[in-house]
Amino acid sequence: MKAREAKRLKLVQRYAAKRAALKEAGDMAGLCKLPRNSNPIRLHNRCKITGRPKGYMRQFGVSRIQFREMASKGLIPGVRKASW
Repeated sequence: MKAREAKRLKLVQRYAAKRAALKEAGDMAGLCKLPRNSNPIRLHNRCKITGRPKGYMRQFGVSRIQFREMASKGLIPGVRKASW
């Protein structure tokens, strides 16, 4: 899944300028001809460590499970274990 997301990210970056130009011109037929995965909507946030799509914490770039494990090991500065 990580590789698939990386491939989508490359497509989004490659077609960003072309997509913006077509949107500005109002050419919907031209937009339909672009690859589907070149649309930035199809990107999904994933945990940098495990690739888990759910429970993603944007501020840290990891899932809630990895955040908890890293916090309890003391790898994240400024986070203390409370009552979990």
